[in-house]
Amino acid sequence: MKKRMREALIIILLGCIGLLWGWTAYVQDREEPIDVIYIPKIIDDTNEFWSSLLAGAKMAAQEYNVNLRIVAAESELDYEGQNEWILWAVEQKPDAIMISACDYNGTLTAARKVKESGIPLIFVDSNVEEPLEDCMVSTDNFIAGTRLGELAKQMISDGTKIAVVSHVKNSSTAKERMDGIAYALDESAGQIVQVVYGDSDYAQAQRVTSELLNDYPDIGLIIATNEYSAVGAVRAVKNAGRQNEIAMIGFDNSIEQVQFLEEGILDGIVVQKSFNMGYLGVQQAAAIVRGEPYQRYIDSGSAAITVENMQEPESQKLLFPFIQEEYQY
Repeated sequence: MKKRMREALIIILLGCIGLLWGWTAYVQDREEPIDVIYIPKIIDDTNEFWSSLLAGAKMAAQEYNVNLRIVAAESELDYEGQNEWILWAVEQKPDAIMISACDYNGTLTAARKVKESGIPLIFVDSNVEEPLEDCMVSTDNFIAGTRLGELAKQMISDGTKIAVVSHVKNSSTAKERMDGIAYALDESAGQIVQVVYGDSDYAQAQRVTSELLNDYPDIGLIIATNEYSAVGAVRAVKNAGRQNEIAMIGFDNSIEQVQFLEEGILDGIVVQKSFNMGYLGVQQAAAIVRGEPYQRYIDSGSAAITVENMQEPESQKLLFPFIQEEYQY
């Protein structure tokens, strides 16, 4: 009897040792830092969207033990410069690469190199024309576009002329938001008289909007599709003294845009959850590398905010996200 008890105790002890060894290996594996390189379209601390997105990525990197390197070209238009950074990243052989593609077509060849290297590829915010990604984290830009279009429908009549100040012509985000606007406007989409591009530059957006006002002095509504476009467009309209004549809808939530909304110059804005986007991108990268469950496609979300609902608690959270200084780029 005693011999059997000893054998049973030995078996139990060995089982416990095995479980302990397995758990220790699991914890060590989780604690092992991983290397991730992120190549956004731009690093711009004057832009609320990118500042918030990068802050979210940095917070997740700290929480998930990720060595995160962030590099970028100097302009969202510079897809060739971004391609050089992507090829450089492949040579570094990190555990994962994250990209916010500058150009739907122009970034494709470089992104293929990541796929061919076997390094996990995570697209954040924007992608390319082939499904190369292991994971995609972004605003559903078609839905965000429909929110712009739905706001627009409340501000027009049959004769209202509409203009769109978009951002970068060949970016996936610009294409998808424009599709969403047209879908929501439905038959009224025919009232769009011009689409211009601010190239994700405040001054350029202001310049093309000023030209637009000269070409179409009877324009009734301007829709802007990102922060640069919205701020530049409002500056142009204010300089022309026409802020009380033209309805305007913006995108993203810079301090300047929130002020324009409070002043009634912007009639509404569609806000992305950019902090979530950056955070989830790094979180999913870590899960992929460590062999944990992950989601291939994540919509980080968006919401329409107007003067009427901007004081609501959920709107305030989106308009004024709290970002600790240590996570600011």
